[in-house]
Amino acid sequence: MTSLIASIAAAAIDPNPVGKAGDFDFLTGEWRIHNRFREGEKWIEFPGEATVVGILGGIASVEELRIPARGFSGMGLRLLDVEKKIWSDHWVNAKSGVVGVPGQLGVFEDGVGTFLSEGEGEKGSELYRGVWDRITATSCRWFQGVSRDGGKTWDDGWFMDWTRVE
Repeated sequence: MTSLIASIAAAAIDPNPVGKAGDFDFLTGEWRIHNRFREGEKWIEFPGEATVVGILGGIASVEELRIPARGFSGMGLRLLDVEKKIWSDHWVNAKSGVVGVPGQLGVFEDGVGTFLSEGEGEKGSELYRGVWDRITATSCRWFQGVSRDGGKTWDDGWFMDWTRVE
C-alpha cells in the first residue's frame, strides 16, 4: 500500500479495524439493480441484476453482476483478512477474467462500508472509493467515486440502488 493510500485509509478506517465475518451477509441473495452512471457530462440509467453468495463462514462474499443492457458482466469478490480485520473488495470483468488487485480496502462502521484504493488517472494520482450504505433487509445502495485531491473531495459517478428479489 502506498503512503498516500495508507494515510487516507488510516483517516477513513479506524486504527483498530472492526471488520468481522458476516459483514457482507446482507448482500447474500438475488437482486435487481437500478444503475445511474455518468458518461462524460451525461447521466445514463440502466437495469442490472446480481446473485450473491456468502462462503467460508462469512469471510468471503462472491457476487455475479449482470447488466445485459450494456453487454456487461463481472464478479465482485470480497474477502476478510481475519487477522487485520480489514475487508478487500476485488473486481473481475468477465471480458478479461483478471482479478483487480490489491482491491479496495475497508470496513463497515455505523452501517456504512467504505472501501478505498489508489490508481493513476489521466491527470495523475487518484483515489477511488466504493461505499455501501442504506442497508436494509430488502435494499441497499452502492456508489463509487474518485478524488484527485487526496480524498478532500469526491466526484461520485456511479450509483447502484439494489432491491432484493423475493
